[in-house]
Amino acid sequence: METELSKKLGIEHAIFGFTPFPAVAAAISRAGGFGVLGAVRYTAPDELKRDLDWIEAHVEGKPYGLDVVMPAKKVEGVTEADVEAMIPEGHRQFVKDTLAKYGVPQLAEGEASGWRITGWMEQVARTQLDVAFDYPIRLLANALGSPPADVIKRAHDQGVLVAALAGSARHARKHADAGIDIVVAQGYEAGGHTGEIASMVLTPEAVEAVAPLPVLAAGGIGSGEQVAAALTLGAQGVWLGSLWLTTTEAELHSRALTRKLLAAGSGDTVRSRALTGKPARQLRTEWTDAWDDPAGPGPLPMPLQGLLVAEAVSRIQKYEVEPLLGTPVGQIVGRMNSERSVQAVFDDLTRGFERAVDRLNRIAGRGLR
Repeated sequence: METELSKKLGIEHAIFGFTPFPAVAAAISRAGGFGVLGAVRYTAPDELKRDLDWIEAHVEGKPYGLDVVMPAKKVEGVTEADVEAMIPEGHRQFVKDTLAKYGVPQLAEGEASGWRITGWMEQVARTQLDVAFDYPIRLLANALGSPPADVIKRAHDQGVLVAALAGSARHARKHADAGIDIVVAQGYEAGGHTGEIASMVLTPEAVEAVAPLPVLAAGGIGSGEQVAAALTLGAQGVWLGSLWLTTTEAELHSRALTRKLLAAGSGDTVRSRALTGKPARQLRTEWTDAWDDPAGPGPLPMPLQGLLVAEAVSRIQKYEVEPLLGTPVGQIVGRMNSERSVQAVFDDLTRGFERAVDRLNRIAGRGLR
């Protein structure tokens, strides 16, 4: 599974694995792919430094990268407290009533919410970069459009490639104009924030739109055959995220959530604004149903919704309230029906890729005789 891009980065397989878990990122790189650590959950620089130190100690000298969330434009002088004050009381009451309906306990006195939206704020992302650029990262990816111009320059000055996610050919062209190096074409099937164009349509459109820049295909990919299809469509690799959630190295800290992921089918996800205010594909739960019900108040725009539900999400996760318990995940969850190591996932991907290539060769009359 080698491409021009994988050779440039010195990796054996053109598989880029996004994950919030350091152990998974390191295992992806050790297996011959390219691990990308998601930084959005780190609100303190010391926490990110600790985990990058861990990756450095366990990656065996293999390359890896970091994924941040930075808007290309920012609003000056707006604090988290200012945003909090914009949340209507009716929405706060809706959260209280929904949690009470399912008997979700309160957090202990003095216990802070474990999930905050602050990682989406530019000033937090910049402190993350101040830490990350002290490490030999090879790639900086941004999940919210192109990074600001000064960040792209800073990365390039340090020899770091820059990638940005795109949900349409138009977005991909804007990234190319901004000077990024790699476009991640993320289709409708993907977990988390995603657009409305399916991967089979989006990938070749993005490839054509930004040629000769390399494109990574993302969304709905979880087998070697699908990797082969992505490369056939012109991508120079694939960007996988959901697939790693049920690996043995993942740190979900919730057996109930793992059980739900393993039991879910490809039709058990929904694009909902319930988590952040922007459409994000996630497990469909009674929590997402409540927010998507026309009889309710409906989600607030980003970043208000994220701040509104932060404590509620922490309570649901801590107490494993199964009807409400969910996570961002793509439609590929239907293939995630067993817990495997990252290496086992790679073994399966490579075998499937070989089967697909052999099948194409046979169709073309060049198969093994």
